[in-house]
Amino acid sequence: MMLNQIYVDNLIKNALLEDINYVDVATDYLIPEEQEGSAQFIAKADGVLCGIDIALRVFEILQPDFKAEVFKKDGDLLKKGDIIAKISGKTKTILKGERTALNLIQHMSGVATATNKAVKIIEGTNATIADTRKTLPGLRPVEKYAVTVGGGKNHRYNLSDCAMLKDNHVDAGGGITNAVKALKSKLGHTVKIELEVRNLQELQEALDAQVDIIMLDNMSCEDMKKAVEITSGRAKLEASGGITDETLYDVANTGVDIISMGAITHSVKAFDISLKIIK
Repeated sequence: MMLNQIYVDNLIKNALLEDINYVDVATDYLIPEEQEGSAQFIAKADGVLCGIDIALRVFEILQPDFKAEVFKKDGDLLKKGDIIAKISGKTKTILKGERTALNLIQHMSGVATATNKAVKIIEGTNATIADTRKTLPGLRPVEKYAVTVGGGKNHRYNLSDCAMLKDNHVDAGGGITNAVKALKSKLGHTVKIELEVRNLQELQEALDAQVDIIMLDNMSCEDMKKAVEITSGRAKLEASGGITDETLYDVANTGVDIISMGAITHSVKAFDISLKIIK
């Protein structure tokens, strides 16, 4: 997955404007304009790195001629104490960009690390880990990028990508058969239909309606195994709802194709990375 540079720059500029309203009252009054310095990004835990290029772009926007030596790239496995990169430039640049750069790289590395953990848990099964639309407003592109860096797959990016009928759509649209029929009469040939089902009876109705993907919502592993047998490859099966690291392997072992997890974006712990001035 590639990130749009215009989006990245706008994200960084908005974050910098949020952090520096009009003046940095500590840095601007304390540090001389001509003072130069260096700093290092250091991993404070074990995990997967993500967002180093975006973090460095923060300082490039503030000072186009700043310099960086990069020792680790996105997707690399980090050990506590690893030096990720070294930056050199005006001390003011380092101090003003520090928080914005760390906020982005820590969050993105947290998403990549959580995704990678889930991917490793289900190794050897047929399933893949996917994200959801449960992302922080404005950060969806970087969060979905981080999922791919961690070894996961992206679900639909937004509501325009796939016609996904959840329980409220079905209830408001007159039931599964009516809702799918109405959609198929209007959708273009390139748009897939995914349908959320709550039980095996709805699964059969979804199969009869010939949808492309069926989401098994909060089903037991026993029912998911039955769903795999009933479906027999006629549609992709996605497990979702309340899945944790503790239950993840059992869910994957039912034979489903996809396991979507909102937790890998909306509930991750920031990965601990520090930026330390070199004295």
